[in-house]
Amino acid sequence: MIRDAVTFEVFRNAVTGIADEMAITILRTAHSQLVASSMDFSAALCDARGRVIAQANTLPVHLGSIPDAMEAILDEFGDQVRPGDVYLLNDPSLGGMHLPDIFAVAPVFAGEDLLGFAVTVVNHTDVGGWAAGSMAVQSTSIFAEGVQIPPSRLVEAGTLNETFLRLILRNVREPELLRGDLESQLAACHTGAEGLRALAARHGVERLATLIDELLDYAETLLRAALAEAVPGTYEFLDHIDDDGLGSGPIPIRVKVTLSGSGIELDFTGSSPQVGSALNATASFTRSAAYAALQGVLASDIPANSGFYRPFSFVIPEASILSGRRPAARGARGLVGFRIIDAVLGALAPVFPARVPAAGEGGPDGIAIGLVGPDGESMVLWDPLAGAWGARPDRDGVDGISSLGANLTNTPVEELERSGHIRIDGYGYLPDSGGAGRWRGGLATFRDMTLLAPEAQVQIRSDRRTFLPYGLDGGAEGTPSLNVLDPGGPGERVLESKPHFVMTAGTRHRHVTAGGGGHGDPFERAPERVLEDVLDGKVTHEGAERDYGVAITPDGLIDTAATAGLGDRAH
Repeated sequence: MIRDAVTFEVFRNAVTGIADEMAITILRTAHSQLVASSMDFSAALCDARGRVIAQANTLPVHLGSIPDAMEAILDEFGDQVRPGDVYLLNDPSLGGMHLPDIFAVAPVFAGEDLLGFAVTVVNHTDVGGWAAGSMAVQSTSIFAEGVQIPPSRLVEAGTLNETFLRLILRNVREPELLRGDLESQLAACHTGAEGLRALAARHGVERLATLIDELLDYAETLLRAALAEAVPGTYEFLDHIDDDGLGSGPIPIRVKVTLSGSGIELDFTGSSPQVGSALNATASFTRSAAYAALQGVLASDIPANSGFYRPFSFVIPEASILSGRRPAARGARGLVGFRIIDAVLGALAPVFPARVPAAGEGGPDGIAIGLVGPDGESMVLWDPLAGAWGARPDRDGVDGISSLGANLTNTPVEELERSGHIRIDGYGYLPDSGGAGRWRGGLATFRDMTLLAPEAQVQIRSDRRTFLPYGLDGGAEGTPSLNVLDPGGPGERVLESKPHFVMTAGTRHRHVTAGGGGHGDPFERAPERVLEDVLDGKVTHEGAERDYGVAITPDGLIDTAATAGLGDRAH
């Protein structure tokens, strides 16, 4: 029960503001392109029990995993937590997600009172292993993926453990980048600690703890109220990942969502067993993706904290692709999280038909380019390319935007070319690539690259080549992703969706993300909207006739007579 609504509301906004300040600190101080430009990081505040009380507007699929990381940290250091400490963690079997995502956790004290923890998660450019970027789909064991960090103390009472840090840096390709991004995490933890101490000074330690409890209860109450508006029942959906990158067949992701008025159970029984490649996720990441899907569907005013998680229960099969068993490789597990979101949203579409969009591109595709200079130094260039959202129930999909589970940005061309090792020859949208519908799916994004360096190892994680982004309510599927070497040239070669290959100087590569699915009958799309799409270059004249039954004249007008002859648009 909230005792003082005004104080509570001020506190709610203040604590969220502190988490956002932590994220801004990372954004402004990070060294790597993957963090500073693509924004592959997260930040949050936890209370003294490890419960999430506020999270920044960063990656949802990171943030829902923080409770498991905090449990691992507290299990290891619970009786030994001291002011000035900082703990690190990335081991997927001990609270982590995959090795590149390093958690930095700093306890926050006011005098002798433990107020909580400032937590940051950064996807580091490289943490070692056999492939540049440490996320190769073809990895078959976690021992091939890089340095594993169990819950460990990096800073003790304000003193950095230089030996431990040197050990980590010796095992990565770009040690100064990792050091710089890690220092940005520590700076953000300091920002969060200062903010939390300021709240304790303003409200007092006991009142702060009460306000935290009220905030978590508030989030739980709002979520249960939102779920109570849905029709109780069980709703199922089956989606797929095309393959595991090692020659497997389709990989099913099955979910059964049961709504019981005020609670929700997600049962993933029937999903694929763990696979031989690095697509395997952790149970914490599976839960995190499910939280992100619900957060995307429901009202945005529900705080995303541990109170939000309370109404959920899960059935996640052990030794499955959703909960891999050590020593399963985990580097490319992000793809599984995005497909979990697609499956959960597909199950919820009949429950919330006015809120659930058609499927998007299936999550940002990951392109890692590994180079070794003449001096023997390594460099890793990352291009996490985001494509499109599926059409929404009341408007078109969005072009060139990240999945709701990722919240990444596409890297600017100038940032990619700054190294001097690659040239971007083309970057844009492809017409007719959004699924047709009353509301059109977002367009596929393409990027054309020429290698300027003598040689590079390239690793790509993409999907939605065979199992296309689904449409809803009669909308068409989106279009497939694509990888092509020497596009348009005599040696043109289409690559698989998850290739690892060598490029040499002058080699050209084109990557295309999947296009988003459509929503509603395409022949119910207003002809004026089809015309607008044609004039904007999003739909071709041929696509307008084929997909929407609308004829457009060469001078950009609707040909009413020809359109009438194309069939009954109200069929």
